Amino acid sequence: MLIYDLDFPALESLLQKWKEPAYRAKQIWQGLYRHLYDSPEQFSNLPNSLRKRLAEEITFTPFTVRTYLDSSDKSTRKTLFQLSDGNLVEAVLMRYGDPADEPPSSLRDTPPKFREFGGSRRGVRRTLCISTQAGCAMGCVFCATGQMGFKRHLTSGEIAAQVMFYARMLKERDEAVTNIVFMGMGEPFHNYENTMAAVDRLNDAQGFNFGARRMTISTVGLVPQIKRFADEKRQVNLAISLHAAEDDERLAIMPVNKRYKIDEVLEACKYYVEKTRRRVTFEWALIHGVNDTPEVALKLAARLKGLLCHVNAIPLNPTTGYEGQAASRQRADLFKQTLEQAGIPCTIRMRRGIDINAGCGQLAGAASEPRV
Repeated sequence: MLIYDLDFPALESLLQKWKEPAYRAKQIWQGLYRHLYDSPEQFSNLPNSLRKRLAEEITFTPFTVRTYLDSSDKSTRKTLFQLSDGNLVEAVLMRYGDPADEPPSSLRDTPPKFREFGGSRRGVRRTLCISTQAGCAMGCVFCATGQMGFKRHLTSGEIAAQVMFYARMLKERDEAVTNIVFMGMGEPFHNYENTMAAVDRLNDAQGFNFGARRMTISTVGLVPQIKRFADEKRQVNLAISLHAAEDDERLAIMPVNKRYKIDEVLEACKYYVEKTRRRVTFEWALIHGVNDTPEVALKLAARLKGLLCHVNAIPLNPTTGYEGQAASRQRADLFKQTLEQAGIPCTIRMRRGIDINAGCGQLAGAASEPRV
């Protein structure tokens, strides 16, 4: 049994079964999610007998670190985890706001309430890109994870444990996670129950207490799950991988469009906005000559007119299984300008970690030699 697979009531129930006092559950919960302990020996406030039983019957580490890679500019670290059944998944840490090869010089002078989030008041961000599946069943042709196919869902604990791994790493530098995006390997809404359970565990005020508005779920557009997500009225951000303004063009690169047409996806997005009053982000991989022209931008603007939304565009990241090329900066800027002139806000995102295949769409759970 993996400790991170237990929500608080389940942990209470287990300890009750073990005939432990009720307050032990809170001690363990806060040890895991506030103090970031990852082994029973670290719980010094527990009796030796309970620590021994935890060590014998509960798993605290769901994976081993197979390898890691740092980008040449030290802004990005990709970690390859091997799960207990041998499956491989990757997660990424992205640093923004200060030189990544040394701790922020001013952090220790930052008031404690701002230090909690890694000094975010000064623009320091530590963003995690977390995986929810080993592989992916969606088959997007430009995505390395889609190219590898589906292996299995991750449990809620395996998802949350990726966050805790990086939280411990950052704590050693007197830093903290500031943002979490569920945009790594897999389709989060295909693994809805486990992904949302992980989100709730990370958001729990008595534990990790990570703000919902600093988490983002990215989906290719699974309509029933978007509506369910809307009905639950979570404060977690929603991002939709769209990448085309016409059904035939989207179907050519995203097989999911055979099941859920663009109009259906956008109707679900409108439902989401009506229910939550929150903005939707549309992700757009700019592929040279495919979806990066002003004509496509105008079609997209017409589709999105009247919807509370924002377009995040990024030149396509290369993968070995797709021959498409990234849009040039000039074409990307023209695409953005065309959208904005039509009333649709757009941002051209910075490409990060490309040299270590850590960018959007590049994660494939492939073993490689560490770059130390």
